[in-house]
Amino acid sequence: MQSHLLTILILLPVVGAGTSVIYSLTSGARESHHRWIALGFTTVSFLISLWLIQGAGGGLSAFRFVENYSWISAIGARYHVGVDGISLWLVLLTTLLMPIAVLSSWTAIGKRQVTYYALMLLLESAMIGVFISLDLLLFYLFFEASLVPMFFLIGVWGGERRIYAAVKFFIYTAVGSLLMLVGIIAIYFIHQTATGIGTFDYVILSEALRANISMISPRAEFWLFLAFALAFCIKVPLWPLHTWLPDAHTEAPTGGSVVLAAILLKLGAYGFVRFSLPILPDACKDLAWMMVALSLIAIVYIGLVTLVQTDMKKLIAYSSISHMGFVTLGFFLFNLYGVEGGLVQMISHGFVSAAMFLCVGVMYDRMHSRAISDYGGVVNSMPKFASFMMLFAMANSGLPATSGFVGEFMVIMGAMQSSFWLAFAAATTMVLGAAYTLWMYKRVIFGEVANDHVRQLKDLNFRELSVLGLLAAAVLWMGVYPLPFTEVMHSSVNDLLRHVALTKQ
Repeated sequence: MQSHLLTILILLPVVGAGTSVIYSLTSGARESHHRWIALGFTTVSFLISLWLIQGAGGGLSAFRFVENYSWISAIGARYHVGVDGISLWLVLLTTLLMPIAVLSSWTAIGKRQVTYYALMLLLESAMIGVFISLDLLLFYLFFEASLVPMFFLIGVWGGERRIYAAVKFFIYTAVGSLLMLVGIIAIYFIHQTATGIGTFDYVILSEALRANISMISPRAEFWLFLAFALAFCIKVPLWPLHTWLPDAHTEAPTGGSVVLAAILLKLGAYGFVRFSLPILPDACKDLAWMMVALSLIAIVYIGLVTLVQTDMKKLIAYSSISHMGFVTLGFFLFNLYGVEGGLVQMISHGFVSAAMFLCVGVMYDRMHSRAISDYGGVVNSMPKFASFMMLFAMANSGLPATSGFVGEFMVIMGAMQSSFWLAFAAATTMVLGAAYTLWMYKRVIFGEVANDHVRQLKDLNFRELSVLGLLAAAVLWMGVYPLPFTEVMHSSVNDLLRHVALTKQ
């Protein structure tokens, strides 16, 4: 099993989706049975993924659980997968949050449950595939495969403007991905010209770059970086390519919002650190000013935009853009604190954003409203819920001893090594984050009971309490004791930075 562990993680959700569909066709099962099938397969996937941690305590400096087989021999494409310290926690984040996303949809999805949960399982398979792919063509296929289930999740089970949001999401991400495909094909032929053999293999490409730094010309590297960056910036998303995200989040069902914010946004950021930095290091350095500028705009400007939002889901969506700006900023500082801080922020944002969207989902299920003005005094009716939401609001604000503080603090330290003013600008997110998050929390939770609907709200049930309790434990664990997270990624990040330091200048 261990030699094929990653393939099992990819295929198990697909088997789950197929099981649900076949069960529906052959037995005429009740709709509610399919959520149990989805929960079972996602939970087993998480338990199996824990095997990846085995032996990772001292850090990972090389890929593990590698599978490398010829796939399309005519063009040299290979089924090449593996995990290292950079991708390990992202795979675990995916497998942990998918059962939570299924549980968050337990009572919210009333129609076409077999299709909904089958799409969720297929989405999990595609996202795991992105994080473990070591072949550029394979990465692209999984990257694109994640688009289709989310398109239908938004378009079928979303809100009133779901078709608009789904189409906008699809057009934005598909256009960026097509340009990335052009860049992948160009890299294939560049390597073929230099060595006589074309390849999409990440390991071969990075080793060839180490051995022959002049393989890619500066002009070609510049355009290749832009092709990849457009696809990844849309997915993160960075300003000004972010406009699809608030609509997608607002219209998506709660489970879709959880997956979109907590995992899908990480695909673009992961693409930068996995492929752009090691394969195109000189272009990354030459255009770092642009990425830093876009990241700071996302942090500061989008933070100000978040302050004026009146819809809770839209506020958290804009907040995600601001926090993900910290991730890309850290990556393009090219120092240990910055890159590790960006990776830690990706994981923390997965926990916190999932929790925040779940909190909104809990209230929406009861009142069918996301407007801040419709609430007030919720603590009087839902004291347990108010306690959990307070913790997640503090984590979203970057409070010390929560996961939200660790990554942001590390990125600020990395920025300080480059420039005091850069670090100062980045640190404004803690002020803005506290402003918009606590403003929302105060108006929704505290004060007099706003209306009879709020007065009649029921507190968390066992399912909701379990889900929020699990995320609360993760937020506090990472905030109080982040060493297991940073220790695993330390060696891989150091190797990456040494590789990026090989420049033609």
